[in-house]
Amino acid sequence: MRMFVPAVVAGLACALTGASPAAAAAVFVELNPSTVRAGDEFALRASCDDNLKSATVRGGPVGSVTVEPEFGFLTATVRVPADTEPGDYPVTLTCPEGGGATAVLHVVAKVEPSRGPATGGGGTADDLTGPLLIGGGLALALAGLALGAVSVRRRRVG
Repeated sequence: MRMFVPAVVAGLACALTGASPAAAAAVFVELNPSTVRAGDEFALRASCDDNLKSATVRGGPVGSVTVEPEFGFLTATVRVPADTEPGDYPVTLTCPEGGGATAVLHVVAKVEPSRGPATGGGGTADDLTGPLLIGGGLALALAGLALGAVSVRRRRVG
């Protein structure tokens, strides 16, 4: 009986205050990722009070997008136009029954990577080093073969 007392007290507290975390967070819009390069795609995931009806999302570079019901949420995939200027753009969800939410899309410049610095791998070696190393390696290999042949010949003789 004592084990049920905390559960009853917690239940009464929720019932009396009318707190419902799910209802408080029922309307939202998420951008995944929220930071994209111009020309890349991002996913919209939103929720309204009724997720069985389509809703509209509007924002700077993406214009107007309809988010459709899927897996209990309202979703869409959007491509940021390649000529979009870098900056922060508000993206606003408008629910059919009223209400909405806002998120911020961060667009960064599309930068092509450049060639890295010469940090080794022969980039700083002299031109004479390569042939010297190859010749030395061949000489060592031939010396090893000659020693092997001499040692095999000595075993047969003795």
